[in-house]
Amino acid sequence: MDDQKTLKKNLWFFPLGTVGRDMMYNLVTNFLLTYILFTKGLDAAQLAAITAIMVAARVFDALNDPIMGNIIENTHTKWGKFKPWMVIGTVLSCIVVFMVFSTSLKGWEFVALFGVFYFCYSIAYTMHDISYWGIVPALSSDAGARDAFTSRATLFAGVGGTLASIVIPMFTTGATAIGGNASTAYAVVAAGICVLMPAFFLFTIIGVKEHRETVKPVKEKGGIFKKMVEAVKHNDQLRWITVIFLIQQIGNGFVLGGIGSTYIYLQFGYEGGLYSLFSTVGVAATAFLMIFYPTISKKINRKPLMNMMVVISTVGYVLMILSRIIPSAAFVLLTIGYMVSNFGLYSYYLIMMISIINTVEYNEYKTGDRNEAIIASVRPLITKMSSALIVVMTTATYMIFGVTNYTNQISDLESASAAGAITDAEKLTAIADVIKGVDQSQTLGLLILMVVVPYSMMLLSNFLYQKKYTLDEAEYDRICKELEARKNA
Repeated sequence: MDDQKTLKKNLWFFPLGTVGRDMMYNLVTNFLLTYILFTKGLDAAQLAAITAIMVAARVFDALNDPIMGNIIENTHTKWGKFKPWMVIGTVLSCIVVFMVFSTSLKGWEFVALFGVFYFCYSIAYTMHDISYWGIVPALSSDAGARDAFTSRATLFAGVGGTLASIVIPMFTTGATAIGGNASTAYAVVAAGICVLMPAFFLFTIIGVKEHRETVKPVKEKGGIFKKMVEAVKHNDQLRWITVIFLIQQIGNGFVLGGIGSTYIYLQFGYEGGLYSLFSTVGVAATAFLMIFYPTISKKINRKPLMNMMVVISTVGYVLMILSRIIPSAAFVLLTIGYMVSNFGLYSYYLIMMISIINTVEYNEYKTGDRNEAIIASVRPLITKMSSALIVVMTTATYMIFGVTNYTNQISDLESASAAGAITDAEKLTAIADVIKGVDQSQTLGLLILMVVVPYSMMLLSNFLYQKKYTLDEAEYDRICKELEARKNA
């Protein structure tokens, strides 16, 4: 009875903790580049430097994530090994995020500040992200319970991300921007998110109870990289799911990484409400999947489900292309098409999450060690690496299609409005004139990439998962039974 009470409590307090986290993640991942483009007016060299910093920080994360996973694995306090790092990472994340979104620096001075911010943010976010997801195996080893934890946490993450997708563009862009300009608006919105993130995280930190007795302490000696090499060497399923997840994440985050907002502003008008509607409707259908995935997973196994989602997403991408062929319903078709395609993409994300977590038991089966935190570090590592690649792809797209020629003009107008040199009405009129000068071939190029990149990544990740990931439902159950037999013996 006590275990059931604890499980029910954990099933609420664990996912609630990620609402504010994902609001901040959405702000940094999906709107940081937009914030820079429309408020800082950087030239090509400075924008290239920003991109290089992001890539360098992600390479740094390639070393930092497993190191952090090992540090967490070897943390022994009366609060456990996960929760102390949740607290530290949350506080540091809030400090650096507010700093970068509230600065008035521009040009190379901003680039220098951005370099400091991005590396600090990477370290801080890694602390609480690895510890948050690393705690899942310590909450339950039951496959059904893990499906419930993962799907519900993903649902609440979607709630946080959706709230951010609504609030951020609506109150930072166009006529509804707080303070009448983007610079002031982003500072206020960032401050609000930096308050909400720790407030929600307290549910997990205070309310969640771990089964610490089920977690084996790390006994082997040697450095983290030796342990990582050993884990990869003996865990072929971890190797494959890492590659598959990287491919899937590139497709999953490409549209919301900046391309989507820029396309809508240049094609339909500089109004934050338009992008809020696009992104909100785009993720709305995924709520159904996140709520009912535990039920669906009992009836449909992961591999057949992925094949079904390919068909659904194909319909969505066709609708997005039709938005250019039927101008009278362009925005409606684009938004509905993105919603349908995103339904499939997010189901892949949920399946990838569960597939990574399940390699913990596979690792224990093969080596005798669970290494939850080390394996949990794979997910944030790949997420960060994919976001860095998305930034490179997005920046290259902007330069190829000449997008910065227009965003820099808008940035200058935003700055003039913030300085009081022009009125808000004059700013909006001038921005509308800038958008009228955008060539249709430029926005068409953006739309084509919004379809081709995610769809091709989805097809490739599905092919590899079907062929190389063998840890399906039946095999996982067999391994769990074998592990239970070993413990009883």
